[in-house]
Amino acid sequence: MVAPEDWVELGRLGRPQGLKGWLHLESWTDPSDALLKHAIWHLRSADGVKQQMTVAESRRQSKGWIVRLESVTTREGAEVWVNALIEVPREQLPPAPAGEYYRSELIGFRVLNLEQVDFGLLERFEDMPASAVMVVRGERERWLPVTPQHLRRIDPELRSIWVDWPEDF
Repeated sequence: MVAPEDWVELGRLGRPQGLKGWLHLESWTDPSDALLKHAIWHLRSADGVKQQMTVAESRRQSKGWIVRLESVTTREGAEVWVNALIEVPREQLPPAPAGEYYRSELIGFRVLNLEQVDFGLLERFEDMPASAVMVVRGERERWLPVTPQHLRRIDPELRSIWVDWPEDF
């Protein structure tokens, strides 16, 4: 049995595409098709149901990827998995290169700005059209861009992230 902290989220399934069970894929891997190298996905649906599924087919589209899961052949069958998170055991992933981290490793880190203002704890990441954002919960919720301009330093020993972001924004 794999402990919850030993799972890594690599993407999310989106809305159905067509009538034959295809789903849009939101991949958080770089490159985006690296997620497809994992033939078996562990899906966690929005209501917490977990199930192991095999990718039957995948296809590149102009705005990303669509996939069809084995045994899912209808639009109704695909709708069950809308917004399901795609997870794999951490042991199946290569170590992150020096200076890089898997998102899941950073959850719970303290986020501070360059003036040492404590914004709170990193709760989750959200992928937006322009870039990913960190959702930080402190005295209020902040959505901070994950870009080289704003993300300045990560210290795994201190479990801290420093950002170039004004306190009053």
